Amino acid sequence: MFKKILIANRGEIAVRIIRACREMGIQTVTVCSTADRHSLHAEISDETVCIGPPSAADSYLNMDAVIEAALKTGAQAVHPGFGFLSENADFAEKCRQNGIEFIGPSAAAIRALGDKAAAKQSMKNAGVPVIPGSDGVLRDLYHAYEVADEIGYPVMIKASAGGGGKGIRRVDSKKDMEAAMTAAATEAKSFFGDPSLYMEKLILDPKHIEFQIMADKFGNVVHLGERDCSLQRRNQKVMEETPSPIMTAPLRERMGRAAVAAAITCGYTNVGTIEFLVDRDKNFYFMEMNTRIQVEHPITEEVTGIDLIKAQIDIADGKKLGVSQSDIKICGHSIECRINAEKPSDNFRPSPGTISSLHFPGGPGVRIDSAIYQGYTIPPYYDSMIAKLIVHAPTRPEAIARMKRALAEFIVVGVDTNIDFQLSLIRDPVICKGNYDNGYLAKKLEKKKK
Repeated sequence: MFKKILIANRGEIAVRIIRACREMGIQTVTVCSTADRHSLHAEISDETVCIGPPSAADSYLNMDAVIEAALKTGAQAVHPGFGFLSENADFAEKCRQNGIEFIGPSAAAIRALGDKAAAKQSMKNAGVPVIPGSDGVLRDLYHAYEVADEIGYPVMIKASAGGGGKGIRRVDSKKDMEAAMTAAATEAKSFFGDPSLYMEKLILDPKHIEFQIMADKFGNVVHLGERDCSLQRRNQKVMEETPSPIMTAPLRERMGRAAVAAAITCGYTNVGTIEFLVDRDKNFYFMEMNTRIQVEHPITEEVTGIDLIKAQIDIADGKKLGVSQSDIKICGHSIECRINAEKPSDNFRPSPGTISSLHFPGGPGVRIDSAIYQGYTIPPYYDSMIAKLIVHAPTRPEAIARMKRALAEFIVVGVDTNIDFQLSLIRDPVICKGNYDNGYLAKKLEKKKK
């Protein structure tokens, strides 16, 4: 077992990893920027190393500084969390070149799956259903015209190296193609350093369903069921639940088999997520694979009883999976609301500042993953998510009722938050019935503007 792990992240996910390590008897080292000297993750870890100024590019994305901190403190492994360096193949390679275990898949797997166009082709070869589109990256504008004419409008232009909703544009007709490609390529170059694009047919009114998988170094792969992530704003997830309201046992069986096949095809190890789009007729299509722990992983933990962070550490340490597919049982229903420091009434403008008063909800079946505390100053340099509110109950109606109660108890004073916005969503009759799709929230917000 590892004796010391460095956590190359910040905020709630860093705190989450520290807690798992503590329970496993593993010492922790965290890194922080100068803006995070008094953050919770820096305060509660066994050791903390300041690696740079507030800018993420100069601190949390500084590979050399993170590696130096690990070597200096004698950490045997690095857990990257999500975001920052978590899906950076060069960082995974640098860790292993320096004798440090990267808690995640191999650099080769990250590269193969990070190139969305190449990953799609791999899935196609493995017999996993894929969305019709370009075979690989688009060569130029005229190639884009050809593919769009073949598969039919509307289409989606996507960054080949993308993720997090960046570098994506919808194209409804030929006249919109050039502007969409230019905008998507510019954004892709800015966020990922790679302007290459690919095209997919736009699946109208789909559900965004992802499957959690675990894969050890001995070829054992299992899935832990699905998460419904269809409530999104600007391609960013807002609320997630499991099981999905549309799921049936036969559909879960087919999608689960496809998710496992996808992981096996890529020689994947550790924890990961296969993302699918599901159309109105319950046909499903591979979208992408995330080679890291997901923000929404707690709801899977709640319904399966499996600690995914501990599983990541065990797999990286060379242990076999302790479960087979027949051992995985989905018990009850779980929902997660992402709580952000933002002002929904002002186009969701981020709201950094000092928290003057704070009350977390509690009671049966309520979990908070957060790094905020009373008196904490939220810095303006990073993502606006400040907490994840997770509930678990025997049934979906009970989980919805529990989430309503928990959101009503959640008090943050000093900064604007989206708590009331989340409460309005969980009270929405369409959402309560489970009849929402990927475009529902955008349409709801657009209608509200009018």
